Amino acid sequence: MRAAERPLEAGLLAAGTGIFAAVLHFAGALKSLPGVAALPVDLTLLAGLCLMASLTLLVPLRRWWFGPGLAVPLAGAGLLLVWMVLAGGWSASRAVLEQKLPQAVLLGPPMLLAGLLVGADARSLRRLVAATLVIGVVVALATIWGIATDSVVLGGEAGADPDRLRVQYQLAGLAIASAAALAAVRAVEAGPVARLAWLLLTLALCVAVLIPGGRAALLAAGLGVVGAPAQRLWLARRPVAALGWAVVVAGCGVAGLAVLLATPETALSLLTLERAFGDPGTATSAREILWAEALRWAGAAAPFGLGTGGFTLASGTGDDRHLHPHNHALEALVEGGLPGFALWLLAFGGATLLALQRSGRVMPARAARIAALTLPMAVTAMVSTDLGNRMVWFALGLALSLAAEARDV
Repeated sequence: MRAAERPLEAGLLAAGTGIFAAVLHFAGALKSLPGVAALPVDLTLLAGLCLMASLTLLVPLRRWWFGPGLAVPLAGAGLLLVWMVLAGGWSASRAVLEQKLPQAVLLGPPMLLAGLLVGADARSLRRLVAATLVIGVVVALATIWGIATDSVVLGGEAGADPDRLRVQYQLAGLAIASAAALAAVRAVEAGPVARLAWLLLTLALCVAVLIPGGRAALLAAGLGVVGAPAQRLWLARRPVAALGWAVVVAGCGVAGLAVLLATPETALSLLTLERAFGDPGTATSAREILWAEALRWAGAAAPFGLGTGGFTLASGTGDDRHLHPHNHALEALVEGGLPGFALWLLAFGGATLLALQRSGRVMPARAARIAALTLPMAVTAMVSTDLGNRMVWFALGLALSLAAEARDV
């Protein structure tokens, strides 16, 4: 191949890589779109195969640099997966173990690697960001239309209502929240005219988050919209603007929620607010009960834990994955014991520290976009999903990508 042809080919492959990565990352939300659920092949599998092929062709066309700081969190992630396998040996679970362990061990490493490579390649990252914005807007519009026409059902068991399309509202909300954070970053970067358009899009997406019903998505959107643009301004050596953005946006968000809650008819029509604030008589949320139970069993099963997937049986909810601890740190502690918790801290805590350290050494725009993509997922990991979720491992790779870089050959 002639040297002049390589940049063009690499650019095309990078575009495909970023788009395939976005589709794979938000496949669960895209399956809520009309027509996608009826595809003859699973969208997750299709996007994964396309991403694997695209990365395989792209990698030789780049010179890759990996910082020495990657060693500790990568070692922690690898050892955590090994420990999860070992801990499965003394788990009483069968159903949860058979579901979660293969997802974590077989999908976790390739998703982490994909996030690391995509985030390290500037052109792939740009396409990932653009595709995420499009996906967030499309998912928001489709969800709003489906609810308005009563053609969708939010959550529940697959196939329980065959006449309506099932929307995984937590994943739909996460896609919308990620797009809102990216739009907010573009707003602080743009000129006066374009800034207004990006601010309006950010506001529209934040309102759309209130519709599907995911409380974690509401929290994720708030953190992403406040935190990622503030980081962008701070890294650009504009600390006053960063602080001003955080204070003003957070204040406007709280004021907006107060206005909505002051009109009960409006608040109860927005499913997210109904779930978050609609039943003041409920003293303790289900998550608080699960967290307290996880802490209790973590102490009772110390130092090696209940074994991978063993929490639900021990807590009395049966061998059912749905009632996992809903917090990654607690999950690692109660099921993996002290070694599992230490390895989780090494992997995810180490990645957080590395990302904070490297943010000041890369372009501010790149650091802010990585933050916009990872902050919503970090919230989800701590209040919703478990370690078998592939999206968490992809986000971990994105965070670690700040210590890597792809350059033209």
